[in-house]
Amino acid sequence: MGESVYKVPGGKLLRVQLSASDGRIDGVVITGDFFLHPEEALDALQEHLKGHVIKEQPLAETIGLFLKDRDAFFIGASPADVAKAICMAA
Repeated sequence: MGESVYKVPGGKLLRVQLSASDGRIDGVVITGDFFLHPEEALDALQEHLKGHVIKEQPLAETIGLFLKDRDAFFIGASPADVAKAICMAA
């Protein structure tokens, strides 16, 4: 399992625990001092990311679309920041 800690410039801290195989996400846990509204979207996002390829730009797009579809948003981080932290954990 890989781990990363990423301090968003001018923002919050992201921590990621990642399990992966063949360049794809098997499981991911995203924590830190950021906010996601609504809060329950975080569990759904972590589940949604299973099976996705670990590449920063496609992950950022996937996260952004996921949030848009659920009318959810990060405070203190962006989809690109989360994607970067996931890739760092790989």
